[in-house]
Amino acid sequence: MSGNINDTSPVPVMLSPEEVVVQLRGLRAQIPLPQPPAVPASPRRKLANVDPQFIAAAINAVGVSDVIQTAIGRTDEDLRLENDSAIRWTAVADELRSLLREILQANIQRRQRVGLAALQTYKICEQLARDETHATRLAAHIGEMKKLNKFGRARRKAPQPDPQPTP
Repeated sequence: MSGNINDTSPVPVMLSPEEVVVQLRGLRAQIPLPQPPAVPASPRRKLANVDPQFIAAAINAVGVSDVIQTAIGRTDEDLRLENDSAIRWTAVADELRSLLREILQANIQRRQRVGLAALQTYKICEQLARDETHATRLAAHIGEMKKLNKFGRARRKAPQPDPQPTP
């Protein structure tokens, strides 16, 4: 039960962006990455999309013939293990994609919050500058914000050529 005074579940430690980068790099160093097959890049893309039932049938064929195992340099058990590994690593890729989406969305929200605070600050400074006690201290800051503010200015339209009178 959340919020219970007797709740002893540990509160997760919040990481800084730099700490997350360090942990991700450490994690990357621990992930086994296979060598790509000795095939040019363009046909290699197609190899990852071979029908799973075809793969299962081919693995079964490897298991019944030593000649096939010798020709491809792999056993059926070796291929089954690698196929199973590829399927299990798909879950990792899905989780990473989900995490990336969440991090990108959180960063957009951070930027929105900072942007809102900056625009609010600008408006508050304008109001405070009406009072002479604040005007001198804020004038330079207001001038800089006014120059950089993309939201408060109307955009100039490109001059339209005068229409030629028709004879």
